[in-house]
This record gives sequence, structure tokens and C-alpha cells, in this order.
Amino acid sequence: MLQLTVSCGLYLARLNPSSSNSLIRNFPLYAFCTLSSTQMNLSNKLTFSHIFQKCSNFKALNPGKQAHAQMIVSGFVPTIYVANCLLQFYCKSSNMDYAFKVFDRMSQRDVISWNTMIFGYAGIGNMGFSQSLFDSMPERDVVSWNSLLSSYLHNGVNQKSIEIFVKMRLLKIPHDYATFAVVLKACSGIENYGLGLQVHCLAIQMGFQNDVVIGSALVDTYSKCKKLDDAFKVFHEMPERNLVCWSAVIAGYVQNDRFIEGLKLFKDMLKVGIGVSQSTYASVFRSCAGLSAFKLGTQLHGHALKSDFGHDSIIGTATLDMYAKCDRMSDALKVFMTLPSPPRQSYNAIIVGYARQDQGLKALEIFQTLQRTYLGFDEISLSGALTACSVLKGHVEGTQLHGLAVKCGLGFNICVANTILDMYGKCGALMEAGLIFDEMERRDAVSWNAIIAAHEQNEEIEKTLKLFVSMLRSTMEPDDFTFGSVVKACGGQQALNYGMEIHGRIIKSGMGLDWFVGSALVDMYGKCGMLMEAEKIHYRLEEQTTVSWNSIISGFSSQKQSENAQRYFSQMLEMGVIPDNFTYATVLDICANMATVELGKQIHAQILKLQLHSDVYIASTLVDMYSKCGNMQDSRLMFEKAPKRDYVTWSAMICAYAYHGLGEEAIKLFEEMQLLNVKPNHTIFISVLRACAHMGYVDRGLHYFQKMLSHYGLDPHMEHYSCMVDLLGRSGQVNEALKLIESMPFKADDVIWRTLLSNCKMQGNVEVAEKAVNFLLQLDPQDSSAYVLLSNVYANAGMWGEVAKIRSIMKNCKLKKEPGCSWIEVRDEVHTFLVGDNAHPKSEEVYEQIHLLVDEMKFAGYVPDIDFMLDDEVEEQDPYEGLRTTACSVRYTLLDHGIVTNSLTQPSNETVERI
Repeated sequence: MLQLTVSCGLYLARLNPSSSNSLIRNFPLYAFCTLSSTQMNLSNKLTFSHIFQKCSNFKALNPGKQAHAQMIVSGFVPTIYVANCLLQFYCKSSNMDYAFKVFDRMSQRDVISWNTMIFGYAGIGNMGFSQSLFDSMPERDVVSWNSLLSSYLHNGVNQKSIEIFVKMRLLKIPHDYATFAVVLKACSGIENYGLGLQVHCLAIQMGFQNDVVIGSALVDTYSKCKKLDDAFKVFHEMPERNLVCWSAVIAGYVQNDRFIEGLKLFKDMLKVGIGVSQSTYASVFRSCAGLSAFKLGTQLHGHALKSDFGHDSIIGTATLDMYAKCDRMSDALKVFMTLPSPPRQSYNAIIVGYARQDQGLKALEIFQTLQRTYLGFDEISLSGALTACSVLKGHVEGTQLHGLAVKCGLGFNICVANTILDMYGKCGALMEAGLIFDEMERRDAVSWNAIIAAHEQNEEIEKTLKLFVSMLRSTMEPDDFTFGSVVKACGGQQALNYGMEIHGRIIKSGMGLDWFVGSALVDMYGKCGMLMEAEKIHYRLEEQTTVSWNSIISGFSSQKQSENAQRYFSQMLEMGVIPDNFTYATVLDICANMATVELGKQIHAQILKLQLHSDVYIASTLVDMYSKCGNMQDSRLMFEKAPKRDYVTWSAMICAYAYHGLGEEAIKLFEEMQLLNVKPNHTIFISVLRACAHMGYVDRGLHYFQKMLSHYGLDPHMEHYSCMVDLLGRSGQVNEALKLIESMPFKADDVIWRTLLSNCKMQGNVEVAEKAVNFLLQLDPQDSSAYVLLSNVYANAGMWGEVAKIRSIMKNCKLKKEPGCSWIEVRDEVHTFLVGDNAHPKSEEVYEQIHLLVDEMKFAGYVPDIDFMLDDEVEEQDPYEGLRTTACSVRYTLLDHGIVTNSLTQPSNETVERI
């Protein structure tokens, strides 16, 4: 506690040894209220004015109040200067009650007294009283006007600040450099380029063009208005450049996502010997974050440490944010832990970082830690925590945070409201999302994007499009994210007409060549089967990014045009575009569909090299690729080595067993998954039901089918009914299968009827087969497979008259079976063979080997079964031809490896393994 003793007119300031206020220790032993007439050594003594100024600088309220109390007790009457110092102290300490009392009791007030009070009340957000004080001033100077301008600016009322400046012009109040600096800041706040340009012209007219403060403000204004060329021109023409203007131009480039240019300017600044400030470091760290330039970021971190900024909270926050955006959360956490007293901004950066890295639980833990500190949370902290709930699909946790936002008065903050809206959308709670949206007092583009994306993600295309129309009617202009969501919705539902209409709107808006919107359009046209349109848009894009290449590759892949998809992947690599996780997963899926295991292995090797194998989706695709290429051993190995297994990974492995007829293993794995509390999805149940069908487990299949809805709340889809029809049909319960189809809540498709028809052939049920064919032909009268399958049923039942009728109908309608096809990959080249095809360059050699093989079969006594072949097939096609498509593939491989010659020899096991 500060003890003041009066002695010989001098106020002796002694520090109590038990004092906890370290600030007072910095004061000298003696403190004088005024300068004495005698010559004193001022380096050892302080006046009251100096004490108030020091307390003001350190915001040390209690020592300042004690000095004020001593001044009153001593009977000292302060001069205007001392009273103004006292006013400034209370205003800076935000203690406006005491400030007003001092101001009210001042016998004399000058302009500084009034200006200080205006600033003080503006500092606590009371602009009404600040304006009243300004209006009550007996006389005003340019500083008074600047104070009012600055007060409105600091309270975010940029337009009012500009109006005050206009009033100054009308009243012909003189301007100084501070006036222009403040009004330019207001122009940047509302991003009004035209007004900023006018103020710039006025500054030149009044001779301020060479002022470094105004120059820095102009650089900032043009940068915020996205006019970087003008900003750099002002910077380049400045005769003198200090740290502030360098920081402003670097920040301008970084704010406009011109990260590389910003870093080049930083390098130039260092070359001319300008020191580095907090704001400069913050800008360059943001550049590294935007570029994901981890190595450069670590170098700049070292530079900051060398410059003795290691414990600076602002730079520390920028550094950990950079590490977080470079996917280095462990390094970000280390920086966070080294900060002596992390500010709220640091907590916010680490929370948002974890949320972006899909580590929602850790983000929520940091948020809880922040809540327990004296700092408290703000809208950014809360938004980060809500994003973490979105990542976790944590509807309960998100609802709790929603309640916390309402309780703390942040529920109507537009940033928080948008994040709550997004959280409910990602958790599938569309009703709650709609209520939040309807209750919002103000909606910006992010609000509309969030509600549109929420319905798109939940596959409600009609509502998505209605919301898009409502957005247009509200005069809110869609941005690239809006168009991306709406186009994605059209692609997901294959709504081509809607998609084309929106494409027209996109072209009118001038975003037709934007890479983000363009990639969404490529994806939409690809999913709708309009691959030529997709190609045209892809080649017209201003920038062909990884996303746009992914869209065109996945478009061809989804339309079963795997060769073209592979061709685009090759072009992508030739263009130097770096593939990402999605690219590799898509190409692996293509390899799986084409059974090109060699290419799949090469992609797998590249994934290991890039350390992408930890990605859950890639691990799942590797399991699927190896299984579809017939390599169950490697498929199981990929499953076992997967670092994380979600329902997609389990689904891939269960599907693999089911497709290979290993029903027992599939069911066993499904039971194991349930023990680990992994919730199955629709795809897993398809595989399990298929496995039950292969194994003939009717009761177990029915149990799983009923459990889908009763235990997991999953409504059976068409595929599940198809599996159940197959299960019942294989077990001889064809009539029960028909009853199941008739009880379905939706109309059966061709796959279900064809499945039933195939089972009728096995069970010899002609009556049900005829019903199935009738429904199949209603769906597609030109379906040749329906006639062929029915003909087989009749033939199997010995009804040759009906078989003849079917053959006659097919002949009259000119219906033919699609020719058989097989292919094989040899030395990175895929060779395709069709029935009766002579297009292959080595077809003569291949067929020569096939003829030898057929002769061997005839000699061994094998006779082809032609009962199920149509008349024209018997006449036009060798009965052995169906065998030859597959045999061609095998024989070509043997020929290519030099394993067979003109003699028909059986390859050794070693040879087959090598192939």
C-alpha cells in the first residue's frame, strides 16, 4: 500500500514492504505535486501529474486513486494540466463515474478536458453521452472533431464517422493528418472504394500526399476495398516508408489471399533494414497458413524467437494458428503451452484448429478449459465449439451450447447463430435449423448458405431449391458457395432440368468459369450422364484445380466409363496437378471395377509414399479394390492394418466376403462389429443379407431384416428387399418372395423382378415366373433378358411349345442377347474380348489356341447344353462361343508370356502364380 507522508511541503512516497503492487516499486522515493521554485533533480522526483500518467499507462487503478486521495487530503488545488492528467487516468481505466466527478468539479476546463471525456465515454460504448459532451463544448478545435470521428470509428459506426467528416467540410473546419487517417479507416470499414478515392483526392489537394500516416491509411483502405494495384501504387510513390506502411501493404496482400506477394514484400522489407512488428509477423504467419507452407512457417517462427518475440501473445496466437492450418496440431499445442498467459484469442485459435482437423472432442476440452479461466469465452470461442459438435454429429452437446449462447446473450449474434444453424443441419435436425433461421433478426449470405447446405446434405432437394428461390427474392445475391450447394443437390438427385436452369443463372452472374462452381457443375453433369457437357465445362475453367479434376474423373467413373476416367487421371498427372485423398480413392475404385490390380498396386504404393494410408476412406477403398480383384488375402490385410475403422471400412470388408460367397465370414465379421458398438448402415445390411442368401440362412436373414428397423431405425431400401427376395427364392419360398414384393412400400424395380425370375428358374415355378416377366416387360418392353430367362424357365419345365413362342417373339421384335465380354490386364494394358470379335491384333493366334482347347474338351467328352439357346444362336453361333470370351483372355496372357506355343500344354503352378 502506498503511504504518503507530508514533510516540509514534500510528499514522501514510501512503499510498504508487504505491498503486492509491483507498479509502485517503479516509482522514485519522492513524489511532488508541483515543481518547486528551487532547482531540483527531476530525474529523482515525480509530480502528481507524472504519477497519474504512469498509472494511466499501466491502468493501475488503486495506486492512482490513492494518489488522488492524497492530493485531496493535502488541500492541493490542481492546475488544469494536473486535472486533465487525472481525467485521462480515470478514462483509460474505464472508471467514468470518477472521471465525471472530477470533470464536474473542475473550476476551469480547456479543450483537452472536453476531448478526454469524449474519448472516455466512447471507450465504454456510450456514444450518446460523447455526442452530448461534444455538442456542449464552448469551443472546438480540430482535435475535438477528430475525437468524435475516432469515437464513432472505434465503436464500429463507420457511416456516422463519415457523416461527421462531411459536416466538418460544410463548416469549413480545418483538417489535419489525423482527420484523414480516421475517415480513411471508416471508408475501409464499409469497403467504399469510391468514397476512399474522393478522400484521397482531397488529401492531395490539401498537400498531404507525402504524409506517411495518411499514406499508410490509404494503403489499408485500397487493400480492404480489394484494389491492390492502387494500394501498391500509393505505397510505391511514398517518399518515406516506415514500419507502419510496410505492415499495411503486407497485410493488404495477405487479406486478399495474395500470400506469395505478401511474403515477397516481407522479404523486401527485411532487405531495407526495417524492423518487424507484431502485425507484420501476424500477416506473414497468416500467409504461411494460407499456403500450408509448414517449413517456411517454422523458419519464420525461428525468426520471431530470435527477434525476442517468443512470449508475445499476438505473435504466439498467429504462430499456433499457422501450425493448426498446416495440420500440425501437436506443434500448435506446444506453442500454446509456452505462452505465459494465453489470451482468449490463443484459446480460440486452438479450439478452431482442433475443430477443423475433425478432432471435436479435443476442441470441446479446450473450450471447457477456457470457461474455467477468468478470460471467459466470446462469439469466436463458442462458434469453434459448435463447429466441433458439427464434426462429432453431437446433437446433444450442440443443443447444450445453444442454450449457453442464449443464456450469455450471444444467441442473436449472427456469427454464433450461423454456426448453430450449421450444427443442427449437420446433425440432421432440420426442424431446429429451420426455427433458428426463421428467428434470425438479420440474415447474411452465410445464413442462407447454411440453411441451403443443411437441406442439401440431408438430400431434400425440393426444399433446397425453394430456399434458393427465397434467397433470390430476398435480394440477397448468391455466392459461389450457394451455387455449389444447389448444383450439388441437383447432381445428387440427378435433377438435370433444375441443374441446367441454375447453370444458366450461374452464367448470368459471371461465375460460370469459377473453379469452385465449375467443379460442382462438372460433378452434376457427370452424375446426370451428360459427360460431354462435363468435359466442355472442365476445359473452360479459368483454373483446373484438384477439385475440378476429381469431379471429371469421378463423373466418368460413376457412369462406368472407367477407361476414360483413367485417361483423365493420366492427364491430371501430366499437368502437374497433385492428387489428393479423394483422387486416389476414386482411382482405386476404378481399378476395382476394372479388376486392374497392377495399377491398383501402383496407386497403393504412391499412397504409402505420401503417407495417406491413415485416411479412413482410402483404407476402405483399398479393402474393396483388392477384394474385387480377387485378392482376399491382401484385402483382409488392409482391413487389419487400417489405423481407424469406421462403418465404411467394416462395410467394405463385409461386402468383400459376401461378394466372394464367403457368407459365414461375412456374418461373423458383422457380429464382431456389433460387439465393438459400430453402428451398421444400409450398405452393411445389404452385404449381410446377401451373405445369408448365399448360405441359405433364411431365419437369420429374416432376423437381420427385421432388426434393421426395430433396433437401428433403418428403413429397408430396394436393395434390401432384393436380397430378401433372393434369400426366400433360393430356399424354395418363391411364393413368399412374391408376397414380400407385393407388400413393399414402394414400386419394385427391374432388379427385384429379375431376381425373382432367376429363382423361379431354379425352383421350376412357371406361374410366378410369368407374373415376374409381365412386370419386367411393363418396365421395359425391350428387355431381352426377361424373354431369355422365361425361355429358360419353360425349357427347364419341358414346355418346348412356350419356348418356341418366346423365340418367335424375340425374332419378330429383333431382340438379341448382349454379347459376352471379358478383359484382362497384361503389362499395364487392358485387352478386351467380345463374342465373335476379331478386332484384337493377335486374334488369329488366340483363336488357334482356343480351337485346340475346344478340341481337347470334345475329345474329353464334354457336350455343350444348347437347350437354353435360341434358334438363331444355334444357327449363328458356335455352342462353344460363350466359353471363348473368357478363354481368350486367359490364352492371350499365356501367349504374351511365351508360356504356350502350338501345343496345348498346361502351365505349371509357378507359372500361373507369376501371371
